[in-house]
Amino acid sequence: MEPLDEPTIRASFVNCSKGEARRLSLPAKLADVDWADLDFLGWRDPKAPANAYLVLPRDGKVVGLAMRAAAPHASQLKSSLCALCQTTHAAADVSLFAARRIGAAGKLGNTVGTYICADLACSLYIRGKRKPSATMSARVTSTVDEEVVRTMASLNKFVDEVLTDNA
Repeated sequence: MEPLDEPTIRASFVNCSKGEARRLSLPAKLADVDWADLDFLGWRDPKAPANAYLVLPRDGKVVGLAMRAAAPHASQLKSSLCALCQTTHAAADVSLFAARRIGAAGKLGNTVGTYICADLACSLYIRGKRKPSATMSARVTSTVDEEVVRTMASLNKFVDEVLTDNA
């Protein structure tokens, strides 16, 4: 991923107002981000952990999504699967994230949700630079490039849903 600066990131958000984008918390050390290891930038607001953000390159532009993480709940499940990178985690390490749709649908409260690594570090799991906290089953045997393509296809499908104003 190409390096992004603060104005570019703030201007990229498609499902929140300009004021909301101006007020959201950016990653603490944006200058220290290792952009070469990222396919998209994802972070959670340390002051409001239910708030999460994704910024990705898409069709020659940068698209940002503001999302909300569902409250964690006690589950009988021992493990969960990220819908983007297909990494198996302990159940608590995958969260349901919901993003408001754009346009009239979003104003009516319509959202789209998917299960994603709770720390939004899919790119690092794909590259083996971060490991799931619990020992889980083996990853799919494919190359990093194949996993990046699959992950970005899944992420773009999610973005397509957010960009659909179905009011």
